[in-house]
Amino acid sequence: MTSSDSKIELLIVDDDPLIADALGYFLGRDYAVSTASTRSEAIELLRGGKAAPALALIDLGLPPTPHRPDEGFALIADILAHAPETRIVVLSGQSDELNARHARALGATEFVAKPADPEYLRKLIRRVLSFRDTSPEMDDGLIGDSAPLQKLRAQLRQFARSPFPVLIEGESGSGKELAAAALHRLSERAAKPYLALNCAAISPSLVEATLFGHSKGAFTGASGPRTGYFEDASDGTLFLDEIGELPLDLQPKLLRVLENGEFQRIGETQARHSAARIVTATNRDLKKEVREGRFRADLYHRLSVFTIAIPPLRDLGDDRIRLLEHFRSVYAAQANLPRFWLTTEATERLLAYRFPGNVRELRNIAIRLTTKFAGEEVGIKELEAELDPGNETHAIGVPPAPTLMAGDELVSIALNDIQDHRDFNLDATLRRWEEAYIEAAQQVAHGNMSQAARLLGINRTTLYNRIDTLARESAASVKANAGLSGVKQSGRN
Repeated sequence: MTSSDSKIELLIVDDDPLIADALGYFLGRDYAVSTASTRSEAIELLRGGKAAPALALIDLGLPPTPHRPDEGFALIADILAHAPETRIVVLSGQSDELNARHARALGATEFVAKPADPEYLRKLIRRVLSFRDTSPEMDDGLIGDSAPLQKLRAQLRQFARSPFPVLIEGESGSGKELAAAALHRLSERAAKPYLALNCAAISPSLVEATLFGHSKGAFTGASGPRTGYFEDASDGTLFLDEIGELPLDLQPKLLRVLENGEFQRIGETQARHSAARIVTATNRDLKKEVREGRFRADLYHRLSVFTIAIPPLRDLGDDRIRLLEHFRSVYAAQANLPRFWLTTEATERLLAYRFPGNVRELRNIAIRLTTKFAGEEVGIKELEAELDPGNETHAIGVPPAPTLMAGDELVSIALNDIQDHRDFNLDATLRRWEEAYIEAAQQVAHGNMSQAARLLGINRTTLYNRIDTLARESAASVKANAGLSGVKQSGRN
């Protein structure tokens, strides 16, 4: 999405054409604007083979469920998978506090309720884009000395000296790209090329040409020969992010390069050779992908000669505070603003939070706090507004849920229930408990099914399936009772 006049690229995703057109017209004076009305259209634009947008302005209520935020939440994850450096601002009419907090946890930098003043949006976008991502000025890019980081630091230094492939695993937003760059920076190839390609960001039909290059006329639009990433990487390092997205029919060709260094440009028979060191990353369980036939077992074993697991932010203890202080210093300096600071209670609250969005979420929290509370003290109330309550351990001072009761307490409850009800039925009792928890989760989430599913510790599809199952069982029970009542009435007659 690179424009000819060098304007910064901006993507607008909204299913209301009037809003999309109005925003495009207003912002088009300053930015090169692309628009999409659905999640799939937005993904196609991101996969168009051009530069990723600097910022995406998206609605939550998108087809096919425009009255629910699910598609918008999924789009946030899609954008960050395809273009991790893209900043996201949510502009939505589904603006209750839970939706806003969850969108930010997923990776959105800001959340704006509709209708929004266009001039305010312009200033907000300019401010969001003014914050630049910077890596710590260290060879390994790591901040902190917790046990998981010490293990990661040791692995990076050990594996950097080897020519063999490394597979980096970790949750979205945990810093897999930093680890890949550190492997190159710490290696003997540091002065040689380092290229990174996000396999999720390219249309499947373009992946082969992007990796291996093509000859003139190899396919429609191939007006001249072009090198691919393997040639351009030469004897440096080639980082393939989101390797789990690599099309199954292309995997044998990657395997061949790993085995003997050979590949061919599309449209050529001449064998070419690559001496690049391959580093890959994924947030998927590739072993599961292999078992289910979506990823080749032989390729997986070739890629995972060495494996590095990036720890999630929630496991880093006090290093989370050190990271926050790093981001706070960086972004306060960029904005020429005094730094905020946390109260003791707010610090404890931050340490109790699970950070579903990992380092990316912490970075965005630092940006928002820098903007809102420059030079001020941030207490627990101010911090709480930045956190997603559906993705954490129980809050400080809040007792654990009944499901965490000791076994003897549960047995006591069950004993009383059985003794008090001669017609006790285990299936009916479990169904009532399940219905009650689902109803409670929906109330807490204000009807947001994705949020309710997270509160229950299950995925959204499972929640819908359970609701459907409970409805069928309830209907069957009513029907059975009605039939039984009819039999009794008949018997009396």
